Amino acid sequence: MGIVRSMTGFGRGEAENEGRRYTVEVRSVNHRFLDISIKMPKVLSKFESSVRNVMKEYLERGKVDVFISFYNTASETECVRYNKGIASEYLKYLREMSDEFGLDDDVRISLLSRFPDVFTTEEAELDEDRIWSEFEPVLRKALEEIRSSREREGENLKIDLLAKLKDMEKEVSVIEKRGPEIIENYRAKLTEKVKEMLQDSTIDEARIVTEVTIFADKICVDEEITRLRSHIGAMTKELEKGGAIGRKLDFIAQEMNREANTTLSKANDLITSDTAIEIKTGIEKIREQIQNLE
Repeated sequence: MGIVRSMTGFGRGEAENEGRRYTVEVRSVNHRFLDISIKMPKVLSKFESSVRNVMKEYLERGKVDVFISFYNTASETECVRYNKGIASEYLKYLREMSDEFGLDDDVRISLLSRFPDVFTTEEAELDEDRIWSEFEPVLRKALEEIRSSREREGENLKIDLLAKLKDMEKEVSVIEKRGPEIIENYRAKLTEKVKEMLQDSTIDEARIVTEVTIFADKICVDEEITRLRSHIGAMTKELEKGGAIGRKLDFIAQEMNREANTTLSKANDLITSDTAIEIKTGIEKIREQIQNLE
């Protein structure tokens, strides 16, 4: 039997390498399409397109929120930059001051280095290939976890849906068996009523047959029963086949509901009405669960 996945799940991945720590958390709920929202540090933003492409390997539908954190305590995080041009400017003006005011030119490196912006610190440029090679396995671990989570939830939904479909099959059989009984009861009541009206045991049998035929045609749900059984079979088959079947099952459920409504409108006795209502209630429960299938 194929795998059916829910659209609800959670996954997490975490790893640390040489002072660089990566954390990825992925959460998902149901949605008509695949809607990915990513929150990630600016330093990793250049990888957003790659992250989305990897995610599409694991997920087909759902509203997915991704939270990515990155902490870098490695020694190469910052580097010192010597700004030669600024140092030259300071030195030039110091010497002009020496000449202008007749002062000793005692400029030392220790003095010059303390002036603003002669030395600055800035973030070292990251090695993108190395960062991605460390980060991608963390992302994939989180996605594998959420996929497993969605598969477990999907399997539970699948078991429950198959059970509901079996119950519905039984209810359809009740309505199917009830049809001939309703017609026979109508025939007996009609015959008895005619006898009472005529005060005679001799009645027009042909007329009775005609009336019963008209009544049977009005309450006949053979086509609806056949289509309901077909839809139940189709939904069962899709569940057993597995895959991304949520949208297809939702369409089948809509068709099932249409047949159940027609059956209820034709119902002529309490048992049939109650059973048709049970079928409609079951379809609504099925549709609610289907909304969460991938």
